[in-house]
Amino acid sequence: MSERAVVVLIGAPGAGKTRTGKRLARLLDVPLIDTDRRIVESHGPIAEIFEKYGEPHFREIERDVVAAALREEAIVTLGGGAVLDPATQALLSELRVVQLTVSPEAVEARIAGGKRPLVKDGIGAWRALVQARQPIYDRLSQLTIDTSRRPLEGVARKIADWLDVQ
Repeated sequence: MSERAVVVLIGAPGAGKTRTGKRLARLLDVPLIDTDRRIVESHGPIAEIFEKYGEPHFREIERDVVAAALREEAIVTLGGGAVLDPATQALLSELRVVQLTVSPEAVEARIAGGKRPLVKDGIGAWRALVQARQPIYDRLSQLTIDTSRRPLEGVARKIADWLDVQ
C-alpha cells in the first residue's frame, strides 16, 4: 500500500489550519506538510504569483503541490482555495478530511496584514469567498471544528481523538 496523508485540514483562510496542523503533527509524531509553504519555497510568495501570473496559474501550481503532498504520510494543510480543483476533490474523497471553521468576528484580526491575496480587501471579501466555498468544504470533510473561541491545542487534541476511532 502506498503512503498517504494521515489527515488533511481544509477550510477558510484564517481558520487556523497551519497552526492546528503543527500542534497535531507534534501530538501524532508525524511530519506536517503545509502546501502553501511548499509553494512559497519553490515558487516565491503567493501574493506575487497572483500578481504576476494570475489565479489560474497559481491554481495549477497548487494542484501539483497538493497531489504530491497527499501521497506522503503526514498531516497536510491546504490553502483555502485548493479544494476548488476537481482533481484535488477526487483525491480528498479517499482521505480523512477535517474542516476548520472560524467566525467572521474571530477571523478579522487573523487576516489583517494582506498576505492572503483573495481577502486583502477585508472581511467582506472573506465572507463572500467562504460563502462560495462552503458547500465544497462541507462535502469533502468528515469532521468540522470551529476554531473561533477554542484553543488550537484543544482543536488538535479533538482531531487526534477522532483519528483514533477512525
